[in-house]
Amino acid sequence: MLHDETLQRWLNRYLSVRACTESICAPLSEEDCMIQACEDVSPAKWHLAHTSWFFERFLLRDLDLISAPFHPRFDFIFNSYYKGVGSIQPRPQRGLLARPRLEEVMVYRRHVDEHIINLLNTSSDTIRREQWTRALNILEIGIQHEQQHQELLLTDMKYNAYAQPLQIAPYPTASIPCLESRDLNWIELPTGLHHIGHQAEGFAFDNASPHHIVYIGPVVLASRPTTNGEYMEFMEEGGYQRSELWLSEGWNQIKTHGLECPFYWQKTTDGSWQQFTLHGWQALDPLETLCHLSYYEADAFARARGARLPSEQEWEVWAHSQDWKPRGFDLGNVQPRRAQGIFGAVWEWTMSSYSPYPGYQPWRGTVGEYNGKFMVNQYVLRGGSCATPPDHIRPSYRNFFPPHARWQFSGLRLAKDLL
Repeated sequence: MLHDETLQRWLNRYLSVRACTESICAPLSEEDCMIQACEDVSPAKWHLAHTSWFFERFLLRDLDLISAPFHPRFDFIFNSYYKGVGSIQPRPQRGLLARPRLEEVMVYRRHVDEHIINLLNTSSDTIRREQWTRALNILEIGIQHEQQHQELLLTDMKYNAYAQPLQIAPYPTASIPCLESRDLNWIELPTGLHHIGHQAEGFAFDNASPHHIVYIGPVVLASRPTTNGEYMEFMEEGGYQRSELWLSEGWNQIKTHGLECPFYWQKTTDGSWQQFTLHGWQALDPLETLCHLSYYEADAFARARGARLPSEQEWEVWAHSQDWKPRGFDLGNVQPRRAQGIFGAVWEWTMSSYSPYPGYQPWRGTVGEYNGKFMVNQYVLRGGSCATPPDHIRPSYRNFFPPHARWQFSGLRLAKDLL
């Protein structure tokens, strides 16, 4: 039998996460919530509805806690990629969803919340223990899933605001801290066998399991991520013109699209640099943590510095050795000024292709489509960013994106082999 105070803690956590999602969207108009400026991002309205659909579809309906869906077409328009559920509104066309209106989506959220509240207010001895176990497992996945969408809301809002002619920032201008220079030191990893993967109490997505043993050779990792100033030196040295630094696909990308700097950077008429943020255009601080790089740009920079990107195994071994306190998002300052802990300013590209760990098994059922089917043509990023909820960051977390992606808060940390 579950203690009622345990269910109350679950309820408080659920309501807190749901309220946080809505606070992120609070500055947006209904028109803002409709924008989808490219196929890589989604409208805010879709995020608000999809996160509710996830709870309804995989918890309330799969466990027969409600008799019918809120709307018979929501399985089509608010499903993301779960083929086991049925056909799906094509991702590039999410911005065409003029209906349901935003106010109807908020009614949908309240509808789902009401049923979750009723579930968690149910006396724990009236439902079979195995059903409670299943319900709380899906509830945890749903909460973690919504936290992922909180970060996506912020990155998508930034792209959508940038793509508008007026480029109006969603959030008020942040106070910009005065940064002090930090020396880059090199941290040597212990050569030998190490455990990686999820092996502690608490939640982890299925792609972080099972924990297993890896060999780490002689290598050092940078004590901090790369800064804007260091990347500006790479640009001034002709980094975007030196084909020998670039992977073939990366060279094709920068030439095809005329790339000469990280995404959201712009040179002013007086020759200085500025960057677009969720708080509007701001002067580029050389000491700030670098972000909005593709894998190709991160890899080219590392080559230019006589280094490389770390493997995800090296990164995790390093992270477990640090006394880390991650920085999470602050809606008054959603910008990777500097990690407050060892990591948490930007997602850090690794050299590792996204593939299954030895013995990997996806979650059972349709919800098991969450991670495994994406293990191709993508690279792993580690850490967390200024847009990641603080309690969502953990050393074993495996994020992943295609190598051309630049709209995420993605940067890098250098590694060097010890010969």
